[in-house]
Amino acid sequence: MTYDPAFLNLASVALVAVAMSAIAIAISIAAWRRRPVPRADDAGQARRTAQEPPRQLLPEFEQNNRLAETPMIAWTADTMRHVIESELPDAEIILVSNREPYIHNLKNGKVELIVPASGLVSALEPVMRACAGTWIAHGGGTADRMVVDRHDRIEVPPDGPRYTLSRVWLSEEEQKGYYLGFANDGLWPLCHIVFTRPIFRESDWEAYRAVNQKFADRIVAEARTPDPVVLVQDYHFALVPRMVRDKLPDATIVTFWHIPWPNPEVFSICPWREQILDGLLGSSVVGFHIQFHCNNFTDSVDRFLESRIEREHSSISYGGQTTLVHPYPISIEWPPAALATQPTVQECRDRMLSRHGLDPQTKLLVGVERLDYTKGILDRFLAFQQLFERYPEWVGKLVFVQIAAPSRGTLPAYRELHAECRAFVDAFNRRFGDKDYQPILLLDQHHNQSDIYTAYRAADACVVSSLHDGMNLVAKEFVASRDDEQGVLILSTFAGASRELLDALIVNPFDPSAMAEAMQHAITMPEDEQRERMHRLREVVSTNNVYRWAGALLQDAARLRKRNRAVENGAAPAPSPPPQPFLRRVLAGPLSRRRGSEARARVDIK
Repeated sequence: MTYDPAFLNLASVALVAVAMSAIAIAISIAAWRRRPVPRADDAGQARRTAQEPPRQLLPEFEQNNRLAETPMIAWTADTMRHVIESELPDAEIILVSNREPYIHNLKNGKVELIVPASGLVSALEPVMRACAGTWIAHGGGTADRMVVDRHDRIEVPPDGPRYTLSRVWLSEEEQKGYYLGFANDGLWPLCHIVFTRPIFRESDWEAYRAVNQKFADRIVAEARTPDPVVLVQDYHFALVPRMVRDKLPDATIVTFWHIPWPNPEVFSICPWREQILDGLLGSSVVGFHIQFHCNNFTDSVDRFLESRIEREHSSISYGGQTTLVHPYPISIEWPPAALATQPTVQECRDRMLSRHGLDPQTKLLVGVERLDYTKGILDRFLAFQQLFERYPEWVGKLVFVQIAAPSRGTLPAYRELHAECRAFVDAFNRRFGDKDYQPILLLDQHHNQSDIYTAYRAADACVVSSLHDGMNLVAKEFVASRDDEQGVLILSTFAGASRELLDALIVNPFDPSAMAEAMQHAITMPEDEQRERMHRLREVVSTNNVYRWAGALLQDAARLRKRNRAVENGAAPAPSPPPQPFLRRVLAGPLSRRRGSEARARVDIK
């Protein structure tokens, strides 16, 4: 076939034109992508103040240059100390929480030291040991006043002091209104959305505000410098950041909210929603466990406050100040201190079975919780009942050991839950047990950390069936306890930990049938599959440990602090890279993480 030359010339011209058009379109698209994002001002978008945020503050936080995000580093207390020495060498670090890490009680005329079994304490206490700061907390022990100095301080831990515990005293009336009332009768059910109605009383709000002011005043009193790093912990202190900011405008305030944050529709229930948001936005950084809760918080601010939302930078500009909103998944120390004193897994198992008079061949399911309606304790019992109904061969061969520490027993919802759990267990054991066999053992008293780890190591499976949970450290403690790489974790999809622990059996606690099948899968799982799953779970928990969590918080605080100082001194703040000498030292030394005998890839830093 032949073509007319004129036709071929015309076709060539057309092809060139098409090619040039394509290039022009590509250039236009690239330019469009680089354009500034338009700021819509309609009611559906974020409402903005006339004052622009200090945009030079933000780009650095988009860069993946934190040591906490460097996967080849094994994070330990030593790593944490190196970070503090290199990035916060002159910083004063103050932590505030309601719960104290050490409690002194009078028992038989003698002072007894108690380390509370608290997820918050177990996560933060190793960090404070590493940074040698000041921990401000409510002193609630019966002998707490007897052991402090004239400034209400005591050096802890007792066996080798590493930091200062500063105790704040609350009256019974203050404790009732602030803690039991507004915090736990109001904010706790509001944020967890588990169909327990939150109760808001004006008297509780007044107590909450007064106690927040008392703690803020103590922070200011403890501060020896005008720009300390203040770490505010949890929903008990939503107003503290703003109160501290008013007195210490140069402070770097990092607030971590340990429980979920609800969507704006649910949050609108709170009568003092604007004051809560205003208080939190006194922070330099507000942290949550997962991005979903960050989004809910930002959406709440967008709905209720006149503010500028910069979603691409995860920041909120309000009242002339910019607050960053970031996820920081909390974890536990690795390896956990409680594991060091544990006997072998077989000895732990023998001890548990002997203690409760169980046959050596008995399979064990274990749950460890506070008696709280958010933990889904009754839901796991309902699933256990369905397991027995579907697989009756397990009756007499399987026992559920539920450690359930009493909590907030003066609140009606908690008293009712305790009574309901006890009644269900009694009826269940009458139906499926006898005088020699009780299929559910409800251990509704406080246990020390050593006993809890013994239970973890003895278990064939651990059940975490939270109806809503910010993270849940029980899941991570169970994984950390299983250095034999056996045992199965059954984990609620509504716990933040389910975003990380993907090799658990993920369940919906509102579906007892599916949860019963997960229990059946767990107790019949071959050892090889258990080993593969647990190995991967342990890698996640060991890598993403509490020091990495705190490292991310402190490194963000350090960068903000450096930038604020640069702005005050009139210097143009430039992005600060990771501390290279420290990173080189870590990667070259024993802190570098290895998998078996094979080292991870190293980074050559020039």
